[in-house]
Amino acid sequence: MEYIYASLMLHAAGKEINEENLKKVLEAAGVQVDEARVKAVVAALKNINIDEVIKSATAMPVAPAAAPAAAAPAAAEEKKEEEEEKKEEKKEEAVSEEQLAAGLESLFGF
Repeated sequence: MEYIYASLMLHAAGKEINEENLKKVLEAAGVQVDEARVKAVVAALKNINIDEVIKSATAMPVAPAAAPAAAAPAAAEEKKEEEEEKKEEKKEEAVSEEQLAAGLESLFGF
């Protein structure tokens, strides 16, 4: 990941993404440089229009970002519903205990 970030930093600074510049950025960040990775990243980015990739990447997260905001009220509603269900269950348990007691009385004649 740090190799991609370093490449993006070079691009944002208007510098050429080449092995020498990439190594300098990585070393400045305290990353132990792997020569093979540097070469692979530089070779992979030669044929890529970084501006287009960034534009398409920033357009995608917009829709999913709205979902968590909408999910918060739904989660609060679910919590309320769960609490109501628990209260109802307690009431049902109390009623069912009374019914059991009445049923036992009728069976044994108490």
